[in-house]
Amino acid sequence: MEFIIATGNKGKVKDFNLILNKLGHSAISLKDIGVEMDVEETGKTFMENAYLKAKSIYDIIKKPVIADDSGLCVKALNGRPGVYSARYGGEGLTDKDRCLKLLDEMETIEDREAKFVCSICAILSDNDVIETEGEVCGSLLYEMKGNNGFGYDPMFFVKEYNKTFGELSDNEKNSISHRRKALDRFVEILKEKGV
Repeated sequence: MEFIIATGNKGKVKDFNLILNKLGHSAISLKDIGVEMDVEETGKTFMENAYLKAKSIYDIIKKPVIADDSGLCVKALNGRPGVYSARYGGEGLTDKDRCLKLLDEMETIEDREAKFVCSICAILSDNDVIETEGEVCGSLLYEMKGNNGFGYDPMFFVKEYNKTFGELSDNEKNSISHRRKALDRFVEILKEKGV
């Protein structure tokens, strides 16, 4: 089965293909089918946003669509930045700007517990929707370390590797990431359905 990934992000399509190819499926981006669409993320949860994106695109192309939404949730900030992770601090900020804003906000807070969350929604047909979620727990450093990844990766520390996501190789990060966990569950459900 060929899935349309509701993104223009080549890295995200590559991540999906690494897993889906093993089951004989493939993933292509919206750009690959000539669709340019930016769905407004008005949901209050990651899953609501993933569903909004998947449904908006499925309604147009009527082919299997996968969408995801993800972000960083900080315990001491009552889950912020959460669904606003990519727009935290306002429009026009770079990833580094957002990290610096969060570091500044967390400067005097001792509880550094945080998690990355990824929600995946796949619409296979009008009556067949799959929703999965994955998360990875860690803590926020008081500084940024590493140049890999994107977003909040340089300040998100994971004990498994004693490094930040920004210091991990792509393979290391993909082996434990929130997206990987959500994708693994998605693949399990596909197998259960015999797809």
